[in-house]
Amino acid sequence: MVNPDIVASGYDAVYAAMFASPTLRDIWRRHAAGVDYPEEFGHISFVTLQELTRLAGELRIPSEGTLVDLGCGLAGPALWVARQAGCKLLGVDISPVAADIATQRAAALGLSGQARFSVGTFAESGLPSAAADGVMSEDALQYAPNKRAAFAEVARILRPGGRFAFTAFELDASAVSGLPIIGEDPVEDYRPLLQEAGFEVRSYEEAPGWPEPMTAAYEAVLAAKDALTEEMGDAAVAALSAEMSLTLEHRPYRRRVLAVATKVAV
Repeated sequence: MVNPDIVASGYDAVYAAMFASPTLRDIWRRHAAGVDYPEEFGHISFVTLQELTRLAGELRIPSEGTLVDLGCGLAGPALWVARQAGCKLLGVDISPVAADIATQRAAALGLSGQARFSVGTFAESGLPSAAADGVMSEDALQYAPNKRAAFAEVARILRPGGRFAFTAFELDASAVSGLPIIGEDPVEDYRPLLQEAGFEVRSYEEAPGWPEPMTAAYEAVLAAKDALTEEMGDAAVAALSAEMSLTLEHRPYRRRVLAVATKVAV
């Protein structure tokens, strides 16, 4: 098993340098998020504005409710949803740098009174039981080392009847054997685990355009290594390059899916 501190340090380096890199932001805007995605809510997942609007609608968070984003990273998408809904936001990420920067972003967007960020994992969020009216996650669940525990944690923190909406990559078990992080607990279909954890799956579908956005973005990042190193530093670019090279070489993902599930009231 990969040391979680090593994983967190890689993310820390990327998150700390991301906003210092116009090259990375431009690549992500053109190839991943889309040119219509609002820059002030930028991210490093593959969520488009159309997908984010869909997730927000599916979550149905009331204005007085609480939204949790697990694996929130720099929290751009979750802050967008929180502003649209007028709800409270609790973001959780393994990276303390991400939590700090997300806090700063919330302040810059005038959302400090609505948003709070903390360090935690998918399996141990540190949040109270039944704290959330809705839970979201964007392109992060595939990294959870124990996905059964992750879904159990979502069920624990979500109120009965609340919704869990996420995008994630299904893993090809034969392609990830022995690979770091994604090879620890490969899941080819999240629906059985959702049902086991007490969710009713409302929709489960392949995200449009797969796999072109990932391929194009990763190839562009690797091609721009020199410019990115100058803007972001060696540690951040090493972390990005390692993941992206591994992904392009091994093709570990079956597809990217968008899923919506409701916690069944007992």
